[in-house]
Amino acid sequence: MRHPDFNPPGKAPKLTSRRSTLTGLFFTTLTPYLEPTEEEVDEALAVLGMKRGSCVCAYCGDKKSEWDHFRAVVRERKPTGYITEIANLVPACGKCNQSRGNRDWETWMRSSASKSPANRGVVDIEQRISCLKAFESWRTPVCIDYAKLTTVDHWDFHTKNLERVLSLLEEAERHALDIRSIAAIEARKQRDQATQPEIQEVLNDRIN
Repeated sequence: MRHPDFNPPGKAPKLTSRRSTLTGLFFTTLTPYLEPTEEEVDEALAVLGMKRGSCVCAYCGDKKSEWDHFRAVVRERKPTGYITEIANLVPACGKCNQSRGNRDWETWMRSSASKSPANRGVVDIEQRISCLKAFESWRTPVCIDYAKLTTVDHWDFHTKNLERVLSLLEEAERHALDIRSIAAIEARKQRDQATQPEIQEVLNDRIN
């Protein structure tokens, strides 16, 4: 059906569609946070061509709503080693942060991706890219090799926990589908029972 006025909530979501989210959380949870000094934040903003009190999205210039990991913390279901610290954070707006995801920042900025700076017609992209390149070379970011830092057993235990959670998610998905199929039959049954008297009443009215 394509009724122009009918846009119901999306169909029942899949538990397994959250695999990438859970994988990201498993490795993001490992990420340390090094709180910067006020002087470090001011210095980072200066490199980006900003100053205190005039902090905007480094990618498009819109109002800043958050700070984005400049180098992805997780990519291809593995931790990159980069952490949450001032050398790896730039101010961003929600549109840019959500659109970029964990893609290479410069490629994404120039791309036609939904809500990317180029897609939204940001006019000073080259100037912003220049500032971001300066930020990229400003300081050497912390990068941790978690597997080498921990014992083999410790790291394997964490990764196997992820595999167990994902496997349990798939099992839960199968059970959910079984229950949903049964519930759908009952739902159609109740709907048909509810509409049957109404149909009969309309027919009676027409006969009379």
